[in-house]
Amino acid sequence: MGIDGECDTLLGGSRALDLTDEQGSYCGKLLAEYGADVIKIEPPGGDSARRIGPFYQDIPDPEKSLFWFALNTSKRGITLSLDTSEGRDLFKKLVATADFVIESFAPGYMAERGLAYDDLARINPRIIMTSITPFGQTGPLAHYKTSDIVMWAMSGYMYLCAEMDTGEPYRVGLSNYQGSLHAAMGTMIAHYHRELTGEGQHLDVSIQEALTGFLMNTEEVWDLYKVNIRGAGPNYLTPRPAPRGALRTRLHWPCKDGYVSFFLGGGGVQQMLNSTRAMVELADAAGMGDVLKKYDWTKYDTSKITQEERDMLEEEFLKFFRTKTKEELYQAAIERAIACSPLNAVDEIFSSPQLADRDYFVEIDHPDLGTTLRYPGAPVKLADSPYRITKRAPRIGEHNAEIYQGEMGLTADDLGRLRTAGAI
Repeated sequence: MGIDGECDTLLGGSRALDLTDEQGSYCGKLLAEYGADVIKIEPPGGDSARRIGPFYQDIPDPEKSLFWFALNTSKRGITLSLDTSEGRDLFKKLVATADFVIESFAPGYMAERGLAYDDLARINPRIIMTSITPFGQTGPLAHYKTSDIVMWAMSGYMYLCAEMDTGEPYRVGLSNYQGSLHAAMGTMIAHYHRELTGEGQHLDVSIQEALTGFLMNTEEVWDLYKVNIRGAGPNYLTPRPAPRGALRTRLHWPCKDGYVSFFLGGGGVQQMLNSTRAMVELADAAGMGDVLKKYDWTKYDTSKITQEERDMLEEEFLKFFRTKTKEELYQAAIERAIACSPLNAVDEIFSSPQLADRDYFVEIDHPDLGTTLRYPGAPVKLADSPYRITKRAPRIGEHNAEIYQGEMGLTADDLGRLRTAGAI
């Protein structure tokens, strides 16, 4: 196992059986790229995530889903139906060789097929089973079906991204990534526990709970003030009890060629005070700081300032920002320790010298497409146990022969019979 230092990857020597759809595939990808042999198990005909776009060259094809490509690199792939007795028998044989099982079926699905955690633990007492579902294995919503947008709405996070004037929520996405990240983290904690005790266990991951935990200070604000933090487009609403009510404060500022993020403040927060004063000096040097330099920033207090006063200060800064580019403001921020940074578009991320210097993006060969595609690389760099994208995502049933025949000892005739039975 990778934990004992014998392998040069964190999880080298371990095996994970990945039964997830789009709700959990990123968990398996993380385990694979930290060294585990992750076997992606799809139903005959392919996983539902293969039908999620966008597609390579805009050609809808289960073998050309860029979504599938992104979430299933470094895995091997087989087809297997758990709805057949032959398929379940094959799966149990794989469990005997595995360290982890990751699944995202509806609660009860695995148990109905005799594959609940207790069933698998009788085959392999060290097995760790991670179940990723929208609402967890229990509770009144456990069996509800959802989509990505529903998960953000049910978690409360979409409320934070509301339009200021209309109160309408913004579309946010990638809830499955949050669920998968928590699942991967929990799986590694269970792995550590197993190395100490020899015991496997069942992990119950709720995507709603993972997202609700992402709300950070919104719960404490409600607990203290009984005020909901609400989104406001480029602004932030600082919750304040009546009679003053919430204060709208701008976070994103338009400039010549896009937007920057700038935290405007002062008062008793010395670093914020210094940052704001430094930005005032820049505006003054450009002949646009008369009002700002006369303002007593040591007295700035979000609990007392009126919305009109805040709007007046913001308008003065907006006049200055519109005369500068993102790069000009960013370089000034670096030189003067100002809390200001550019809001990068995707093309700027791809051309980032910082990411290039760290070799973040990785080119992966797709011989079936006759090209290479660029992928995001390591989320964490470990000096002695590197993260590696070892290969493109598997094609449907690509490793059936390799695993069923080469590793499990089945014959070509066996595979033919299993295909006829709908087991693979």
